[in-house]
This record gives sequence, structure tokens and C-alpha cells, in this order.
Amino acid sequence: MKIKLRGPLTAALLLLAASLAAGAANASIIAYSVDLNGLNESPPTASAGTGVGLVTIDDVAHTLIVSINFAGLAGTTTASHIHCCTAIAGTGNAGVATEVPTFSGFPLGVSSGTYLNTYDLTLLASYNLAFVTAQGGTAASAEAALLAGIAGGNTYLNIHSSVNPGGEIRGTLVRVPEPASLGLLALGLLGAGLRRRRSA
Repeated sequence: MKIKLRGPLTAALLLLAASLAAGAANASIIAYSVDLNGLNESPPTASAGTGVGLVTIDDVAHTLIVSINFAGLAGTTTASHIHCCTAIAGTGNAGVATEVPTFSGFPLGVSSGTYLNTYDLTLLASYNLAFVTAQGGTAASAEAALLAGIAGGNTYLNIHSSVNPGGEIRGTLVRVPEPASLGLLALGLLGAGLRRRRSA
């Protein structure tokens, strides 16, 4: 099943492209893409579900924007969050770093959907309190650990379902190229989504 770029993901890409055009020299905004599928789970699942996501960090404003588009899950959604930090980049399992039991407003009880939300990384409510405790007990220490984990490839975004409660599809957060390339990527993904929408 093909993923159509629409709704929150399209809006996030447009916002990202606009912010890059307005101030490409602002190096405080860093974007990470995520490719969600069952093979990325540990252990892998047989799910045909797929998804794409964009996680954008502003380390000056201390915000994290999460945008996800997913479809074709074998079960219905029960939770989604970012896990941190694996011992080896791109592999293994880790505890939940972001809020529990799931991202605020994440669509539950569905097999496909979209999601967009902005988190204030200075607030304890943005994190799993067990993660905060393990990282020193403050929002600042949790933020530092999460951002280091993301930058090091030691975090993954997971979507859990009724059929696969341990996680049905997931993907490691991967840094998107620097500003000029990022703008082109955002516009390219938007164009691909518009072409797919016209052909549907």
C-alpha cells in the first residue's frame, strides 16, 4: 500500500520549506526523517503497514515537532512514541522517552492516519517520567539525553497496535540533509504527494 502525503505531513513539509527559505542560516533547526515498517521492529513483524515521519527540533526554542503519516496496519493503533536510547545506533530496543502512554492526540483505534504535534522540551509533561529519572531527574537533563540520542541514531519512533502490542512498525530517526538540500527534499516530497493524490 502506498502512503499518500497529505494533511499534517504536507503542512509540516510546507512549514519546514518556508522556514528554510526565510532563514536558511538558522542552524538551530534540525530535521530527522523516519521510515516506518515492520522489518524495523526488533524482532521484526510481518506487518504490511508503512509510514513516514518528520521530527523537527529547534534547539533554541526547545521544541520538537512530530509529524507522522501511516497506513495498512494489521491491527488498530494503541500507542506511539519515541524510544531512547539504544546501545547501538540503528538497532536494539530502548525505553520510551516521550510522554506515555502515547503522544497527545495520536489517533488511536485506527489502522491508518496522520498526526502532527509540537512538544515543549522544557516541560516534564513532554517526557516519560521514568526516562527523566534515568537521565538525572530534570527536564533539561532529559532534553539533553533525548537530543544526543536522536543525533547519534539511537532513537526510534514506534507505532504499537492491537495485533502487535510491542510495536507494529517503527523506524530510526535519520538526520535530513542540511538546509538547502532539506528545502529541496521537502518540496520533492510535497510534489510526490500531490502527484499520488492526482493519480488516486
